[in-house]
Amino acid sequence: MGSDLLTKSRRFVAARLSPEGQFGLHLTIGLVLILLAGMAFSEIAEDVVEGDTITVIDVQLAHWFRARAELPFTRAMLFITHWNGITGTSVMTALLGAWFAYRKAYYWLIVLVAAVPGGMLLNVVLKHIFRRQRPSLDDPLLTLATYSFPSGHTVAATLFYGLLACYLWRRSQAWPRRLLTVLAACVMVMLVALSRMYLGVHYLSDVMAAAMEGAAWLTVCVTAVSTLHRRRLAQGKSSWSEFGGRP
Repeated sequence: MGSDLLTKSRRFVAARLSPEGQFGLHLTIGLVLILLAGMAFSEIAEDVVEGDTITVIDVQLAHWFRARAELPFTRAMLFITHWNGITGTSVMTALLGAWFAYRKAYYWLIVLVAAVPGGMLLNVVLKHIFRRQRPSLDDPLLTLATYSFPSGHTVAATLFYGLLACYLWRRSQAWPRRLLTVLAACVMVMLVALSRMYLGVHYLSDVMAAAMEGAAWLTVCVTAVSTLHRRRLAQGKSSWSEFGGRP
């Protein structure tokens, strides 16, 4: 009996690590990433609620940015933050959705609809759960009346640029191009996060938690739709498209 259990355990592990199959390596990686991002978000949220050291760093960094604000850099940060706001993100999402529809990448279109609007809605819910007030600064560069934690702009950037990077990753076989795609997405998210801190409307912990929230939600969406796609193929059903669109 012990030998049978060991054999079954080995088969289970091998199946979870196999790149093939509907519940293979893609699902294992997805679940691990969801767990890690969720744990990171929980740790940051707990520290914020309990007023731990990170909240002290938050305030110090907010005042540091305000004291060193310069007009040319402020203009650049305003452009980045406004472009990646609700209007800008909506336009980019609509354009990407139109591209997916044109390429018949319908599974990616499902991911896009679930990830970006769904993730932004989730962020609104979290804001009203934590109800954290925005930074209080003398002569602020930008003021908002909504709650601060987590950062909506950073969540939206993580979801949009992260999804775009996933799509381009799947369409490319060259590792240098893949790594460059991921790096570009990370840079865009960091620039959006920097703009929110520099303009004094978010703390460091706000944007850190938002990035983890966005990464977790995006992974949920990509993993779920990828599993659905693989399951349909395993059952012999016709697929709407390859998960990545036609070449």
